[in-house]
Amino acid sequence: MVEAEYNIGEGPATRVSLSLPEGTAEAIRTRVGKREFSAFVTAAVERELRGQILDEYLADYERRKGPLPASLRAEARELFDEIFAEEAALGDDDSGSAEGDQWRAAS
Repeated sequence: MVEAEYNIGEGPATRVSLSLPEGTAEAIRTRVGKREFSAFVTAAVERELRGQILDEYLADYERRKGPLPASLRAEARELFDEIFAEEAALGDDDSGSAEGDQWRAAS
């Protein structure tokens, strides 16, 4: 049986073990409560992954085409953030995206 591949933010929840400094864990609990702890950590990890993917794409572009001005880098980040905000607003509706094509690492 072939295991399904999921993109960032997709697929069933899976239980993982995570170690955080107690101060960080307490700050999360204080901010969102115990019941939303996992959702908060998930959102933070997804933002970090997407940020790293954008950094990889920008680095790849700059290797091929030369440095981007800071204003264009900022514009790319804003556009990337807008796309993810729209995607989140649509929920699980992934119409219009090719399977396996969404937000893969640039390498």
